[in-house]
Amino acid sequence: MLGRRIRHYRKEAGLTLDALCDKVNRPTSYLSQLENGHVEARVGLLGELATALGCSTADLLVDEPPNRRDELEIAAIRAQTDARYQSLGLPEFKPTAKTSDTALEHVVSLYKALIAAEEKVDQRDGDDHRRANVALRAEMRECNNYFPDIEKVATEMLEAVGYPGQGPISERMLLDLAENCGFTIDRVRDLPSSSRSIADQRNRVIYIPQRNDLTTRASRSVVLQTLGHFVLGHRDSDVFLDYVRQRVESNYFAAAVLAPEGACVAQLKQAHANEDISVEDLKELFYVSYEMAAHRLTSLATEHLGLTLHFMRSDNEGVVWKAYENNGVPLPTDPFGGFEGQRLCREWGTRQAFHSEDAYALHYQYTDTSDGEYWCVTHVEADRSPPHAITVGADGRQARYFRGSETTRRTTSQCPDPSCCREPHPAQRQRWSTVAWPSARDRSHILSGLPASREQFSHFPGVDMVEVYGFLDRRSE
Repeated sequence: MLGRRIRHYRKEAGLTLDALCDKVNRPTSYLSQLENGHVEARVGLLGELATALGCSTADLLVDEPPNRRDELEIAAIRAQTDARYQSLGLPEFKPTAKTSDTALEHVVSLYKALIAAEEKVDQRDGDDHRRANVALRAEMRECNNYFPDIEKVATEMLEAVGYPGQGPISERMLLDLAENCGFTIDRVRDLPSSSRSIADQRNRVIYIPQRNDLTTRASRSVVLQTLGHFVLGHRDSDVFLDYVRQRVESNYFAAAVLAPEGACVAQLKQAHANEDISVEDLKELFYVSYEMAAHRLTSLATEHLGLTLHFMRSDNEGVVWKAYENNGVPLPTDPFGGFEGQRLCREWGTRQAFHSEDAYALHYQYTDTSDGEYWCVTHVEADRSPPHAITVGADGRQARYFRGSETTRRTTSQCPDPSCCREPHPAQRQRWSTVAWPSARDRSHILSGLPASREQFSHFPGVDMVEVYGFLDRRSE
């Protein structure tokens, strides 16, 4: 841009390149390179050039093309550095003095049309992904998040390895389960960071990270989630709804193995009779994560206990990452009806837990909403950055069956009314609106792992397949 502005002011001053060189005592070849953007100018030279050209240094440093012709040439040059333009495989186009303005207008306009068309596809595909997610949530709600076919497969596999009917699954049983499916498990140090596991179907090996990167509890889930794809007969598909459904089913299978239905239901029925149901008890009894125990409760409570629940995973800013409900809790939704990516009311227990006296203790709370009273328990995960919260809740009439229902902690939510918690108090706005200037923190969007467009969709969104295949090559060697 600087070179273009120097040339513009030189021509306005009626100076040839040689004449300007004489004025600033520089060789012609140097100033030619400067005008063409191939070298940088020292600060002292800029002052000399401005004086010689009859303008200010600031005039030379303005980051705008001096005229329409320069704007077109710069746009054409910059367009060719874009990976999307380069993917067309066209030879390099260098604008010269003989290139007409019309030709440049065509090149620049076609490039803008290319980008606009791709952005339109990206938006459409993003909308398709959200619709698919909403469709799957509707299926889960319809069956009350209970999949009897998967429960049956998990039960049969556990019987095959001699599960005694109670307690957690041993490491030996896990290895036997993998062996019965024809796989061995290998912990490795160099698993690609974008992958939680890699299954080599040729050599029948499931690779997972070593214990310093993946705890024993987490590794059991990963192995079973991977086995679930094969046990449940999943096939490669470029349909996003298939991908999401397969993830849900494989996760459900892992939970059904690690917290078997028979043992789970026996414990839940006893706790129900004692009005002492707790996610924490399932977590400790079966040695699973709090999130998996919460999933297991929502999968079995409606089918076997007649209870309706809601489940949420959200971050410390209240953004929903996962959600499920069959009890009518008023979760915020996007225009497609999806929960993910929406921000929860500040008054809900999921967000209040982060501000309690002990953020890592279980947080029990009642919340009055326009749709009724709801009770919930929230667990903040201490080992995640940023922190996430897992919440399980029921409507106020069913709260008595759960541990913590005697809590006196209570809030009122008026969301989606903006005055509830989405707008500053008028007094605060009056104090700060003219003086506050915050800078937004960089963040990764909740759906950033999804493919940018249909053409870029792989069967494993968010996974770097170059790394995966390179890893498998190294292991094969």
